[in-house]
Amino acid sequence: MAKESSFKNMALTLLVICFVSSGILVGVYELTKDAIDAVRVQKINRGIAEVLPPFDNNPSENVHKKCVDGDTVYVYIATKDGKNAGAAVQTFTNNGYGGRIALLVGFLADGTINSINVISHNETPGLGDKIDHKKHGFSLQFHGKHPDTYKLVVKKEGGDVDAITASTISSKAFCDAVARAYAVYHEDVMKEGEWDGNTGATKQQ
Repeated sequence: MAKESSFKNMALTLLVICFVSSGILVGVYELTKDAIDAVRVQKINRGIAEVLPPFDNNPSENVHKKCVDGDTVYVYIATKDGKNAGAAVQTFTNNGYGGRIALLVGFLADGTINSINVISHNETPGLGDKIDHKKHGFSLQFHGKHPDTYKLVVKKEGGDVDAITASTISSKAFCDAVARAYAVYHEDVMKEGEWDGNTGATKQQ
């Protein structure tokens, strides 16, 4: 009987500990949730500021989402003095040598590429990782180009992009991600009239 009583006490104690721990975790989450969200928003806006001209709105609050190829592409719309300042598109490709590559592509109002930052990748160090502008100038060739006239395909396959030496797969994947970004931006924002071309204002969804 003593052993059975001891087992019950242990079980009850563990149950109380689990219950209290869960309560503490919930409390901590509620206390820190707003701060965590604020940091996330700041991080997003900093990234957007790096690929777009100056803006004075909060692009993270003016985001369009679209499911593409089993994943989500995000379009963050920026304005300056109430007029269109462009958009940053968080895009992806699954065709990298190391798998998934995520980019943030900044477009001007007319669709011209302003700048591109790499968000994440698993490409080979010293080779495919040169897609990152901090490692190599590969991505700089896209700046100031318009996808309607600058073919987002490597030159060996008939496009306009100079591939990274010995990293054709990574280069092609980068192009794929940029092309996906422009397709969503063009179809869902420019072509569909999400932006008012005359005033630069964005229509509410």
